[in-house]
Amino acid sequence: MFNRIKNSKWKIENFILLSVLAVFALSTFASSDVLGAAACVTIALTIFNFQFSILNSKANLWLLAYFMLVVVSLAGSTLFALSFAGFVKTAIYLGFYVSMVAYFKKNHCRIPVIMAAIGICAVSQSVIALGQNFAQVGEISTWQDVSNLNPEQVMTRVYGTLKPFNPNLLGGYLLCCVPVLLGLCVISRRNAMIWCAPALITIAALFATGCRGAYLGFAAVIAGVVVLAAKTQKKRFLSIAAVTIGAVTGAILCVEPLRARFASIFAMRQDSSNAFRFNVYQSAFEMFKDNWLLGIGVGNKNFREIYGLYMKTGFDALSAYNVFLEIAIESGVFALAAFIGFLVVTIKKALKSADIFVAAALISVCAAMVHGLVDTVFFRPQIQFLFWTMAAMINSAPRRTTIYPPN
Repeated sequence: MFNRIKNSKWKIENFILLSVLAVFALSTFASSDVLGAAACVTIALTIFNFQFSILNSKANLWLLAYFMLVVVSLAGSTLFALSFAGFVKTAIYLGFYVSMVAYFKKNHCRIPVIMAAIGICAVSQSVIALGQNFAQVGEISTWQDVSNLNPEQVMTRVYGTLKPFNPNLLGGYLLCCVPVLLGLCVISRRNAMIWCAPALITIAALFATGCRGAYLGFAAVIAGVVVLAAKTQKKRFLSIAAVTIGAVTGAILCVEPLRARFASIFAMRQDSSNAFRFNVYQSAFEMFKDNWLLGIGVGNKNFREIYGLYMKTGFDALSAYNVFLEIAIESGVFALAAFIGFLVVTIKKALKSADIFVAAALISVCAAMVHGLVDTVFFRPQIQFLFWTMAAMINSAPRRTTIYPPN
């Protein structure tokens, strides 16, 4: 009888692993509804298989507080139906996080499998994106301001197969995956031989997206690797950082469209995309001031309806183009404080770990937050599932000294 129950749990854990891998595989081409359904399968299987409490760490307490404040915001929303749709998405994302925490606590040894699956998905998208760059695919919408550019400075912005097609979405997705690939590289010399080329291909594809927020996030990745090298005094980390910085600097100096795209970050209002964001920030901050306590309710549809009352003419927006401002508008200042508390505790726990995959997850989380300062794609499911998986990896890690590789 005991063996039958044990074998049943082992089979369910394998199904959970398959469902998680399916979420990441489907993220590369499926719609949001399909991804949500796949995530719900993972949540259901985990609830059936594990007994766990979210109240087992400070980070999860902060997250529980955040979720409860989202519920309060939903209850007080003037557009309840639209806000409820956003609430369901938020509940699925957080449910997926809780499921991954429970799964990783019992199956820490499966983390390399999931990291490898994420790496394979990233490099597949990167190959497709570089093919699009070679074919010089046209823009589906206005993705860059070309008014001040010469024809040879106009960049072909790639978008892969992620839905909806958007180079900023692909840039944010690849940004979260790059630390995973770098982590796989440094585990061992054999791994370095396998994963070094995919990592370089993914970095090249990230820059081919022309996503300037991802460029800023990538600077955070490099900073994270340098800090890791200083902390551990491992030459391999420092070598990776030096080679990457050299390659990126050389590409920016030698490739004129990339140089022009990078320079536009500092053009301020002279670049129309920058000017658009500044106008959105001004209007969104006015929204926050009028709804600072409980927010307007979660969800981009809810946001767009109310944003129309505040926007400058001709500057419609899907969101606040800043993760922290968006959370404050949707759920209030206390929800923002709870989310920041979750991030701080998660980062502090990761800094105490000696697991290379936890370090990779930390860099991925921080890079996503840097990108989220200037963009809206953080709330897309492809990035959400990556972000919450990385956070779960950190908050489920055992307290032990593990796999920093030798020099």
